[in-house]
Amino acid sequence: MSPKEKYQEELKQSEIDHHTPTAGALVGHILSNLVIQQNKLRQLLYYVKGSEQTFVQEVFSKIIDQESQLFDELNHLMLDEGEVIPTTTEEFTQYSMLEESGRLKYEPVNDRLMETVQDFATQLLFITRGITLAENENKWGIADFLKKLNTWIKHQIFVIQSYLGHEVTEGLEEDEDDDE
Repeated sequence: MSPKEKYQEELKQSEIDHHTPTAGALVGHILSNLVIQQNKLRQLLYYVKGSEQTFVQEVFSKIIDQESQLFDELNHLMLDEGEVIPTTTEEFTQYSMLEESGRLKYEPVNDRLMETVQDFATQLLFITRGITLAENENKWGIADFLKKLNTWIKHQIFVIQSYLGHEVTEGLEEDEDDDE
Protein backbone atom coordinates (compact mmCIF):
# COMPACT_ATOMS: atom_id res chain seq x y z
CA MET A 1 0.00 0.00 0.00
CA SER A 2 1.37 3.42 -0.94
CA PRO A 3 1.75 6.22 1.63
CA LYS A 4 -1.13 8.05 -0.04
CA GLU A 5 -3.39 4.98 0.21
CA LYS A 6 -2.40 4.41 3.85
CA TYR A 7 -3.24 8.00 4.71
CA GLN A 8 -6.61 7.76 2.91
CA GLU A 9 -7.33 4.61 4.93
CA GLU A 10 -6.39 6.49 8.11
CA LEU A 11 -8.77 9.33 7.21
CA LYS A 12 -11.64 6.89 6.60
CA GLN A 13 -11.04 5.16 9.93
CA SER A 14 -10.80 8.51 11.70
CA GLU A 15 -14.16 9.53 10.26
CA ILE A 16 -15.73 6.28 11.51
CA ASP A 17 -14.13 6.69 14.95
CA HIS A 18 -15.40 10.27 15.29
CA HIS A 19 -18.96 9.21 14.56
CA THR A 20 -18.93 6.27 16.99
CA PRO A 21 -17.11 7.90 19.11
CA THR A 22 -14.09 6.03 20.42
CA ALA A 23 -11.46 6.86 23.01
CA GLY A 24 -8.99 7.40 20.18
CA ALA A 25 -11.29 9.91 18.49
CA LEU A 26 -11.83 11.83 21.72
CA VAL A 27 -8.12 11.88 22.43
CA GLY A 28 -7.58 13.29 18.93
CA HIS A 29 -9.73 16.22 20.02
CA ILE A 30 -7.84 16.49 23.31
CA LEU A 31 -4.48 16.54 21.53
CA SER A 32 -5.74 19.14 19.08
CA ASN A 33 -7.09 21.30 21.89
CA LEU A 34 -3.69 21.12 23.60
CA VAL A 35 -1.89 22.29 20.44
CA ILE A 36 -4.24 25.18 19.81
CA GLN A 37 -4.15 26.19 23.45
CA GLN A 38 -0.36 26.24 23.42
CA ASN A 39 -0.53 28.70 20.51
CA LYS A 40 -2.99 30.85 22.45
CA LEU A 41 -0.88 30.71 25.61
CA ARG A 42 2.20 31.80 23.67
CA GLN A 43 0.22 34.64 22.12
CA LEU A 44 -0.74 35.84 25.60
CA LEU A 45 2.80 35.39 26.89
CA TYR A 46 4.33 37.37 24.02
CA TYR A 47 1.83 40.23 24.06
CA VAL A 48 1.14 40.73 27.77
CA LYS A 49 1.84 44.19 29.14
CA GLY A 50 1.30 45.94 32.41
CA SER A 51 1.12 44.68 35.94
CA GLU A 52 0.00 41.19 34.86
CA GLN A 53 3.21 40.64 32.88
CA THR A 54 5.19 39.09 35.76
CA PHE A 55 2.41 36.61 36.62
CA VAL A 56 1.81 35.61 33.01
CA GLN A 57 5.49 35.21 32.16
CA GLU A 58 6.20 33.15 35.24
CA VAL A 59 3.10 30.97 35.28
CA PHE A 60 2.36 30.60 31.57
CA SER A 61 5.94 29.64 30.67
CA LYS A 62 5.57 26.72 33.08
CA ILE A 63 2.11 25.84 31.78
CA ILE A 64 3.37 25.79 28.19
CA ASP A 65 6.35 23.57 29.09
CA GLN A 66 4.20 21.16 31.11
CA GLU A 67 1.46 21.06 28.49
CA SER A 68 4.05 20.25 25.82
CA GLN A 69 5.32 17.32 27.91
CA LEU A 70 1.78 16.09 28.54
CA PHE A 71 1.02 16.36 24.82
CA ASP A 72 4.03 14.17 23.96
CA GLU A 73 3.21 11.63 26.67
CA LEU A 74 -0.39 11.31 25.48
CA ASN A 75 0.74 10.87 21.87
CA HIS A 76 3.01 8.01 22.92
CA LEU A 77 0.21 6.36 24.90
CA MET A 78 -2.01 6.55 21.83
CA LEU A 79 0.67 4.97 19.66
CA ASP A 80 1.16 2.24 22.29
CA GLU A 81 -2.53 1.41 21.85
CA GLY A 82 -2.25 1.32 18.06
CA GLU A 83 -4.27 4.52 17.71
CA VAL A 84 -3.66 7.16 15.05
CA ILE A 85 -2.77 10.64 16.26
CA PRO A 86 -3.31 14.01 14.59
CA THR A 87 -0.03 15.35 13.23
CA THR A 88 -0.87 18.12 10.78
CA THR A 89 -1.99 21.70 11.26
CA GLU A 90 -5.10 20.87 9.26
CA GLU A 91 -5.99 18.02 11.63
CA PHE A 92 -5.32 20.09 14.75
CA THR A 93 -7.51 22.90 13.41
CA GLN A 94 -10.27 20.50 12.37
CA TYR A 95 -10.40 18.57 15.65
CA SER A 96 -9.86 21.40 18.13
CA MET A 97 -12.84 22.98 19.82
CA LEU A 98 -10.81 26.04 20.84
CA GLU A 99 -10.84 29.16 18.70
CA GLU A 100 -7.84 31.28 17.83
CA SER A 101 -7.90 34.93 16.85
CA GLY A 102 -5.18 37.46 16.18
CA ARG A 103 -7.32 40.15 17.78
CA LEU A 104 -6.97 38.47 21.20
CA LYS A 105 -3.45 39.82 21.63
CA TYR A 106 -4.99 43.29 21.89
CA GLU A 107 -7.78 42.40 24.32
CA PRO A 108 -7.41 43.38 28.00
CA VAL A 109 -5.18 40.90 29.83
CA ASN A 110 -7.87 39.88 32.32
CA ASP A 111 -10.19 39.00 29.41
CA ARG A 112 -7.45 36.86 27.87
CA LEU A 113 -6.79 35.18 31.21
CA MET A 114 -10.49 34.42 31.53
CA GLU A 115 -10.55 33.00 28.01
CA THR A 116 -7.67 30.74 29.03
CA VAL A 117 -9.75 29.50 31.97
CA GLN A 118 -12.68 28.88 29.61
CA ASP A 119 -10.42 27.01 27.18
CA PHE A 120 -9.22 24.79 30.01
CA ALA A 121 -12.85 24.15 30.98
CA THR A 122 -13.67 23.21 27.38
CA GLN A 123 -10.82 20.73 27.43
CA LEU A 124 -12.25 19.14 30.58
CA LEU A 125 -15.45 18.27 28.69
CA PHE A 126 -13.47 16.14 26.24
CA ILE A 127 -11.17 14.70 28.88
CA THR A 128 -13.99 13.43 31.12
CA ARG A 129 -15.71 11.83 28.12
CA GLY A 130 -12.37 10.38 27.01
CA ILE A 131 -11.83 8.80 30.44
CA THR A 132 -15.17 7.00 30.22
CA LEU A 133 -14.51 5.75 26.68
CA ALA A 134 -10.93 4.66 27.48
CA GLU A 135 -12.15 2.72 30.52
CA ASN A 136 -14.95 1.11 28.47
CA GLU A 137 -12.37 0.09 25.85
CA ASN A 138 -9.92 -1.22 28.49
CA LYS A 139 -7.30 1.35 27.53
CA TRP A 140 -6.14 1.76 31.10
CA GLY A 141 -2.97 3.76 30.37
CA ILE A 142 -4.93 6.36 28.44
CA ALA A 143 -7.67 6.45 31.10
CA ASP A 144 -5.13 6.93 33.89
CA PHE A 145 -3.28 9.61 31.94
CA LEU A 146 -6.51 11.49 31.20
CA LYS A 147 -7.34 11.46 34.91
CA LYS A 148 -3.94 13.01 35.61
CA LEU A 149 -4.48 15.57 32.84
CA ASN A 150 -7.92 16.38 34.27
CA THR A 151 -6.40 17.08 37.68
CA TRP A 152 -3.59 19.18 36.20
CA ILE A 153 -6.01 21.32 34.16
CA LYS A 154 -8.26 21.89 37.17
CA HIS A 155 -5.23 23.17 39.07
CA GLN A 156 -4.37 25.58 36.23
CA ILE A 157 -7.93 26.90 36.35
CA PHE A 158 -7.58 27.38 40.11
CA VAL A 159 -4.25 29.25 39.76
CA ILE A 160 -5.55 31.66 37.10
CA GLN A 161 -8.92 32.19 38.79
CA SER A 162 -7.16 32.89 42.10
CA TYR A 163 -4.95 35.46 40.42
CA LEU A 164 -8.04 37.11 38.94
CA GLY A 165 -9.66 37.17 42.40
CA HIS A 166 -12.39 34.76 41.27
CA GLU A 167 -13.91 31.66 42.74
CA VAL A 168 -12.73 28.62 40.80
CA THR A 169 -15.99 28.27 38.80
CA GLU A 170 -16.66 31.99 38.28
CA GLY A 171 -17.35 32.84 34.65
CA LEU A 172 -17.75 29.20 33.67
CA GLU A 173 -21.50 28.95 34.08
CA GLU A 174 -23.29 29.20 30.75
CA ASP A 175 -25.91 31.72 31.81
CA GLU A 176 -23.64 33.95 33.88
CA ASP A 177 -23.12 36.47 31.07
CA ASP A 178 -26.79 37.49 31.41
CA ASP A 179 -26.40 38.11 35.15
CA GLU A 180 -23.56 40.65 34.93
